[in-house]
Amino acid sequence: MYGLETLGRTLGFSFAAGINLYATVAILGLAARFRWVDGLPEQFRIFDNDWIIGAALLLYLIEFVADKIPWFDSLWDAVHTAIRPIGGALIAVASLGHASPVLQGAAALAGAFVASSSHLAKSGTRVAANTSPEPFSNWILSLAEDGFVVALGVLAIKFPAAAAVIVIASIALILVSARWLLRAVHGRFRRASRAG
Repeated sequence: MYGLETLGRTLGFSFAAGINLYATVAILGLAARFRWVDGLPEQFRIFDNDWIIGAALLLYLIEFVADKIPWFDSLWDAVHTAIRPIGGALIAVASLGHASPVLQGAAALAGAFVASSSHLAKSGTRVAANTSPEPFSNWILSLAEDGFVVALGVLAIKFPAAAAVIVIASIALILVSARWLLRAVHGRFRRASRAG
């Protein structure tokens, strides 16, 4: 059971970090600080630091505003293309606690992959939403993302197995959607080259 809990928390927090790293770190810090869950693994105490919690909350507030501005949100996402996967990798390693270097390396790669998948899905959706002339779709997407990150973070803390199921299903959906999108783009380029 301990392995399933660790897996669920690792997947849940890494996936959430790909959408909003700062909210995820703030949730981890506050959960460790206020002991939201009995038996929360000791390794999460690393996030229970005034500077980490304060910086995460401040950066979350900045991202909360930046995420509502069309096209600026895409620029923000572009800057975070490296930051969020690295954050997901670090969170995955931290969620293991004491582990062998091989296991830590595997967790880092898995965390980076999971965070990258959610980050690319978020940033791709935002680029598509920015083509809309009205700003409301951005606000709705941003608020939905924030709500999802908080809900997934709380779920990963309290019910890690459920978080693992949601993340695995989400990654499968992202991969299927990406495959469909690549086929559609490839077909469009093929038709354009035949016409030209």
